[in-house]
Amino acid sequence: MMDRAAMMKEIRVEDAIGMVLAHDLTQIIPGKFKGRLFQKGHVIQQQDIPALLSIGKEHIYILDVQQGYLHEDDAAIRLAKAAAGKLVEWTEPHEGKSNIVSRIHGLAKIDKRFVDQVNRLGEIALATIPNNTVVHPSDKLAGTRVIPLLVEEEKVIQVEQLAQSRNADIENGQAWGHAGNGPIEVKPFKSLRVGLITTGNEVYHGRIEDKFGPKVEEKLSAFGSRVVEQRLVPDHVEEIVKQIRHFAEQGVDMILLTGGMSVDPDDRTPGAIKRAGAEIVSYGTPMLPGSMLLMAYLKDTPILGLPGCVMHDPHTSFDVLLPRICAGERITADEIADMGYGGLYSC
Repeated sequence: MMDRAAMMKEIRVEDAIGMVLAHDLTQIIPGKFKGRLFQKGHVIQQQDIPALLSIGKEHIYILDVQQGYLHEDDAAIRLAKAAAGKLVEWTEPHEGKSNIVSRIHGLAKIDKRFVDQVNRLGEIALATIPNNTVVHPSDKLAGTRVIPLLVEEEKVIQVEQLAQSRNADIENGQAWGHAGNGPIEVKPFKSLRVGLITTGNEVYHGRIEDKFGPKVEEKLSAFGSRVVEQRLVPDHVEEIVKQIRHFAEQGVDMILLTGGMSVDPDDRTPGAIKRAGAEIVSYGTPMLPGSMLLMAYLKDTPILGLPGCVMHDPHTSFDVLLPRICAGERITADEIADMGYGGLYSC
């Protein structure tokens, strides 16, 4: 292994007039500014000397990059390209770092196993947002860089091979947690047609105004979906079953039921969902608020029984599952069980 220091020649800044910077130089003014003061490739001028000294740079380095090594900017681009999947793009290096950003409004899919493997190689940093985060155009999904100014090219090749190996696993039906062609990608949301069933004698008989419907419509519209019809029914199992089958016959993409989800004897919604022939994935989640949510499927149509907290709490288990369903994913019991870690919100 070649000594990286041997590839850098130290020059006093006062003697560096006319020379070209080999890397970005960062300035930090506490509480005011942190960013690039001079860009890689900048030709040093006489007037630059005070600014260089002010950031503690009494010397600059001229690089002679030997075969088998990469400059941090070149490495960052190759790392970002290796990690980038569908519907994302990467940025030009800035201070040795390249970001992967979303091209659309969608669901971020981050392969944690790939990220962990990359970061265990050493001298490489790959930082990401959490998997299943909702993102908008230009939102950052990941930032990547190498730690030293010069890195062995073999390190970057290892990352590229990890990404290629992952793609081969997907082609063979052995994906690490999600389908797609890249370790970091974005899934678009589908426009779902939703049937909404509001249960409860108090709403059905007009004793109180339904507050659940508008909240559900608001949450759906955030992902481009909509309620095609809302039906009010009393707390009667056969009536609820009848409306579930009605929406199934209409071919809606999802059925939501509000009300009647607690453990009170007169709350009939969970039993009605089961009697309608749905496969119950989970009645209950380990997330708070939203522990009383029911997740089921009637063939391929998702059915959710929504607890009352969805009506008034800003973030519940429904807000975790809804974007995934709108992105076309099928929810499993194991995934619901995993919601407990990090799933405690104010309640």
